[in-house]
Amino acid sequence: MASQLIQGRTVEFPVRVRDAQVCSAVYPVRADAARAVIAYSGLDVAEALPGKAVCVLLFVDYRDGDLDAYHEFGMAFLVRPPGVAGSAGPAEVRRAGVFVHWLPVDQGFTLEAGRTLWGFPKELADIDLRLGSPYKRCVLRKDGRLVLDLLIKPGVPVPGATAMAPMDAYTHRDGVTRRVPWSVRAQGARVRPGGALIRLGNHPIAKELSELGLPKRALFSTTVARAQMSFGEPSPA
Repeated sequence: MASQLIQGRTVEFPVRVRDAQVCSAVYPVRADAARAVIAYSGLDVAEALPGKAVCVLLFVDYRDGDLDAYHEFGMAFLVRPPGVAGSAGPAEVRRAGVFVHWLPVDQGFTLEAGRTLWGFPKELADIDLRLGSPYKRCVLRKDGRLVLDLLIKPGVPVPGATAMAPMDAYTHRDGVTRRVPWSVRAQGARVRPGGALIRLGNHPIAKELSELGLPKRALFSTTVARAQMSFGEPSPA
């Protein structure tokens, strides 16, 4: 599957994002609670510390890419690669992939493309991104209900352009768990310990987050003024 027809357009692998603004908050959560959330995938969470998993919340303004311009919110967990035995600690985190549990977007083309090409759990939602001020904010509503209101406080600059080590993303759709090769190059990155304020609403995803222990202090938060990404062809995990 080197390419796929989506709404009359041919999309080729790798799918590229040429310009996006990314904000994220990383939270320590109970490993047993995180396992319960992603049990349907057949994957296991990576433990940064014994009994502690890692949940990532992020919001993205995709300004230029093969799937057009759109807004996105993501809820994801660090996971062990399939078939790899676990041992809590930094080594486990370094080799982890990221399992995408929920990925609402606000445009129909990327919704269909994400589901069809990779099995990403994309849904349509109201994603209000407020990125013009120093503080970056996402107000997310789904089906008329508030999911969350997340505020990120930018931290200290990370000098130069930073290329992340390629990482595998994992998805699960229609009973199949897939591995998606993923790479990111970041410019204008900032990192801050803590740095996130979150208010949960009354949506079922907000209930999941509360069962993971949120609201709580984030481990750290990041902002990236300009990110470039590449998403490869998926394979069964």
